[in-house]
Amino acid sequence: MFRKPQIIAASIVLVLVLTALSIPRETSARLKLALSSLFLPLFGLASSAPPAAQRTGDAVVPRSVLIGELNRLKKENAELHLRATEAEALRQENDRLRTYVGWRPFSPGKYKLARVIGRDPANWWRTVRIDLGSRDGLTPNLAVITPAGLVGRTGSVGVTHADVLLVGDPNCRVAAIVSETKDHGVVQPSASALDASIVDLTYLAKASTIKPGNRVVTSGIGGIFPRNITIGEIVDLHSVGYGLYTEARVRLTVNYNQLEDVWVVLP
Repeated sequence: MFRKPQIIAASIVLVLVLTALSIPRETSARLKLALSSLFLPLFGLASSAPPAAQRTGDAVVPRSVLIGELNRLKKENAELHLRATEAEALRQENDRLRTYVGWRPFSPGKYKLARVIGRDPANWWRTVRIDLGSRDGLTPNLAVITPAGLVGRTGSVGVTHADVLLVGDPNCRVAAIVSETKDHGVVQPSASALDASIVDLTYLAKASTIKPGNRVVTSGIGGIFPRNITIGEIVDLHSVGYGLYTEARVRLTVNYNQLEDVWVVLP
């Protein structure tokens, strides 16, 4: 025997089916759309619940891990503060010593970013042209650098552009020093190397202790190039002038074949 509630439910379903079959097709479509819009948010909520629960689970980090990370950051902050304090003390001491001996305060100068806009095919490894000129404050004999090291110096300067003589050009000799041994010399074009990235460091002492891999930087002598700009690394050494002095071959750190942007050091 059917229970009374079941009979009522079956009757309601039968009436709805008959009604759906009897109504026009357009009305039936609108009815289905209305019913689906009522149940769609429920299905959407059900489908989004697992990803939300997973993200919440991923965001929960054990308390011990957070405490360890906090302690690590505190330690790093203390070390950075100590280094900053030491650097400030050294700066003050340096300024005081400069005052005692009458040296002028060091001024790093200003920098202007320039783009390489041209190269001479007949002199590819010796000069490049940049898009800054006299209207931008450029003059001849200004150092040109990149983050990798020394590029060269400005040569002829026009109103809107300037030519840069690269290290290795006969007209761009650079006073240099070997960082590890403090030997002074002059960087000039290599007479023997076929590789444009190799230059010579000349006028080194016969008894020099320079070794391959030593770093060569600008010495600041001459007033054109600021001090301590990287030029390259020692490749090898050989005696010249009947053994009176030593020359070293230096591999430049700047890749001249990939120059796109350079910095001009203004006085």
